[in-house]
Amino acid sequence: MNNQQSILIITRNLPPLIGGMERLNWYIADELSKDHPVTILSHTKAKAIAPKNATFYSVPLNPLPLFLICAFCKTFWLCLIRRPDILFAGSGLTAPIAVFWAKIFRKKSMVYIHGLDIGTNHLLYNLLWIPFIRWANVIIANSSPTYDLCVQKGISKAKLQIICPGVSYPPSPPNEELIHKIKDQYHLHDKKVLISIGRLTQRKGLNEFLDLSFSQIVKIVPNTVLIVIGDTPNHSLNKNLQSKELILSTVRKHEIDDKVVFIGNISDYEVLSTFYRVADIHVFPVKYIPDDPEGFGMVAIEAAAHGKPTIAFATGGIVDAIQDGKTGFLVEKQNYKALTEATVQVLQGSVFMNRDVCERYAEQFAWYNLKNKFEKIIVSL
Repeated sequence: MNNQQSILIITRNLPPLIGGMERLNWYIADELSKDHPVTILSHTKAKAIAPKNATFYSVPLNPLPLFLICAFCKTFWLCLIRRPDILFAGSGLTAPIAVFWAKIFRKKSMVYIHGLDIGTNHLLYNLLWIPFIRWANVIIANSSPTYDLCVQKGISKAKLQIICPGVSYPPSPPNEELIHKIKDQYHLHDKKVLISIGRLTQRKGLNEFLDLSFSQIVKIVPNTVLIVIGDTPNHSLNKNLQSKELILSTVRKHEIDDKVVFIGNISDYEVLSTFYRVADIHVFPVKYIPDDPEGFGMVAIEAAAHGKPTIAFATGGIVDAIQDGKTGFLVEKQNYKALTEATVQVLQGSVFMNRDVCERYAEQFAWYNLKNKFEKIIVSL
């Protein structure tokens, strides 16, 4: 490639930490490293599974202040020995590090912004972090609502771009043996299967969904089962969590213990892919919390890649992840009655979601398409 640029990616969000931001940063590094020399600076645990074409350097994950101090110092050292052309912050958290050293060494800086990076009302963050984000050469928003939040925080539109997170497309072929094994293990034969994937936080709204929606769904469609994939995050900076104990108390209150299956976190993509294939509908009952917005909704795209619709509240970046009426339904936020009705209609077959339409929509978010969007920005710097 004629326009090779040396890129230093600074991020705390990489696997084996689990979440959409972690997968996104891994794939950004992996895709860019195919055509550019990429150096990654992240936490120590990420080294074992970092993209093979990238050069990896590490600092301690916890406590957070130690991560930031070590990352700041090590970025200075890496600028001396690796001489990156572009410093890339994988989230708003590391934006000051990337932007500061880019200014000092007269290099270019890019910051990828998620909803919480810009939507938070945390006083210290808004005083110190937001100005550095504004000073970056390019700010990439993960959805159109995140873009709007950036504008509200005084970020120049001339610097802003939108690149939504990506998805592995096409997904791996179905493993019929694993599908059968999962159905046997969790007694899913002849069941209508809903799947919920995500961290157990207040924003994800699983407890409220069980209380106000799922408890009603099973009364109308009794053979429905909800598969819950995810757990309370150990290393999340967002402390607005929902404990599994709270969620279990809601399950017991409605006497639906036999209708809800908790799987926990899944790091094996083939297993996660198989659960998507087993499901009939992906439910995504994210709540509207002004200072804790949902930046995008990658799981809705992953569901679509497997031909499965998503039913969700129309809040945050989820509106960019679902084509209403085609790849799922966007319901008025906090309207659990409407959420219940839409889910029941799809389960009962009175509304048909076309598998091919879902898959075609997901393809535009394939990682190789994300790479092409980044390349256009890199060329313009």
